[in-house]
Amino acid sequence: MKVAFQGERGAYSELALINFFQSKATAVGFALSEQVIEALLAKEVDYAILPVENSIVGNVTVNLDLLYKEKVEVWGEHFQPIKHCLMTLPGTALDDITEAASHPIALSQCRDFLSRHNIRAHAEYDTAGAAKLLRQNAEVSNGKAIVASELCAKYYDLEILSDKIQNNDTNLTRFLVISRAGENPNTLEKNKTSIAFATSHQPGSLLECLQCFSAHKLNMTKIESRPDPINPFQYVFFVDFIGDQKNSEVSACLSELEKLTKTLKVLGSYNAASLV
Repeated sequence: MKVAFQGERGAYSELALINFFQSKATAVGFALSEQVIEALLAKEVDYAILPVENSIVGNVTVNLDLLYKEKVEVWGEHFQPIKHCLMTLPGTALDDITEAASHPIALSQCRDFLSRHNIRAHAEYDTAGAAKLLRQNAEVSNGKAIVASELCAKYYDLEILSDKIQNNDTNLTRFLVISRAGENPNTLEKNKTSIAFATSHQPGSLLECLQCFSAHKLNMTKIESRPDPINPFQYVFFVDFIGDQKNSEVSACLSELEKLTKTLKVLGSYNAASLV
């Protein structure tokens, strides 16, 4: 089984993949999320995993847009704890570190630690990418470190100087596991569904849609609006709620929503992951 993720080896997306599939899959990395979906639709891989939301930063909007636009289906959910580590080439002491490279978001989440140790932040395109570059440029890397997952220390033969460097310990990223549309391998009853819809520009249009969930006693766990990439200054609403689309109340709600919306896409039903 091949599963696509976005990033270099050692990325948090690969760590989420490993934890979800429990070593039953071969991880295949791609530079861009768009390439992940392209590989899935071209049947180069069996499934894909993408981050859609971080508990501190918020939504990963590019991936929400891909779920709405492409012929894919969500069938799994995973919450990955984000634990940033400071690592460098073996034999380098913490006091010798003057610069740390990583993705800008990771660096911002470790600002207090870096400031306390007088370490200058250097932005790179990816956390694992920073680790790869450090190893490739080992001969000119004196005083340099990176901020990344502990998996990077294993892949790039780096030494972890500290694994407690982030400002907030409750840092989680929500990942969704994706198949091609109609190829959901999970045939068991699910307990959570994600949808996306667009309404007309009429007073009360959104309210009518939301009342459907109340009328059928369905608990919404999230609602988010995104600009429609095809129709300027119009919006798509992403909603997560408790229930399987095969459930009679859910099915009735979706039927009513089809009549009230301009477009409606069921992104998928899946088993809700527990917060770790």
